[in-house]
Amino acid sequence: MGVTPLIWIITIAITVAFFVFEFFAHVRKPHEPSIAESARWSAFYIGLALLFGVGIGVVSGWTYGGEYFAGYLTEKALSIDNLFVFLIIMTGFAVPKIYQQKVLMIGIVIALIMRGAFIAVGAALIENFSWIFYLFGALLLFLAYRQAFSHGESDPANGKFMQFVRRVLPVSEEYNDDKLTVRKNGKRFVTPMLLVIIAIGFIDLVFAVDSIPAIYGLTNEAYIVFTANAFALMGLRQLYFLIGGLLERLVYLAQGLAVILAFIGVKLVFHALHVNEVPFINGGEPLLWVPEIPIWFSLLFIAATVAVATIASLRKTRNDDEKKKRETFDGEKVIHAPED
Repeated sequence: MGVTPLIWIITIAITVAFFVFEFFAHVRKPHEPSIAESARWSAFYIGLALLFGVGIGVVSGWTYGGEYFAGYLTEKALSIDNLFVFLIIMTGFAVPKIYQQKVLMIGIVIALIMRGAFIAVGAALIENFSWIFYLFGALLLFLAYRQAFSHGESDPANGKFMQFVRRVLPVSEEYNDDKLTVRKNGKRFVTPMLLVIIAIGFIDLVFAVDSIPAIYGLTNEAYIVFTANAFALMGLRQLYFLIGGLLERLVYLAQGLAVILAFIGVKLVFHALHVNEVPFINGGEPLLWVPEIPIWFSLLFIAATVAVATIASLRKTRNDDEKKKRETFDGEKVIHAPED
């Protein structure tokens, strides 16, 4: 793409400016956002992300534009899954709704920092070691399996990691507004708010391991990887309050993401074989007969998978609700049925 250091500096500065604006305009004063406020800002950030993708397509060509859109869609889907875990954490810690914005904002900033570090490491590895595609591909296939069959089996708020944190740190049982520490009887305690942030930071690290190899399976351009991640995270706070209960209805999201991760894993393995330099595979020569999956197909496949998972989830939860209502109604009829 020929991205100059100046463009990198400007992009990072604008990204930081957006998050600073978010904090001072929305997060600094604790409140629960309205649906209208969340909808407006969600639409703004999604529109901005789409406009940026069009700009990449016009300026650098639609191959790069397609890579950006495929990456953005994948990262957005993974970010929504991230939101689901955030919801579990905040429910587990009983975070008051007026303070959830601050927790989300801190979590999103941590996520961007984590992903930025992984992007830099990933770019250096890809630049110097072509065999890393094999490793990324294998990792994504493993993560796809875990996503499909292990999703939701543990409670991040009360898992082993948080049990260890509670043993190490003196913890107060009550929230003290949005403060992270409180002094009681001359002794300093950490509040549950700090535990929430630690839990979310740990989850962000786990999700960075998922997301960065996934998007590097769609593009080798570090600039596209960074901007797709940044735009996927922008507006995530508003999206959390906008879709609210819908998160719990996306029952097939984990399976949909598993399919996407497995697909990208296979794509990475194909690419690794196509540029092979590993001595014990084909004598270190590329396997040119191995197909390269084009970006247009990747974009269509990812979009279709997200759509199918969403529609199937909503249909299942709607049918389950209707079934539950029928069973409740029938039960009431039996209970109140007149005796002969």
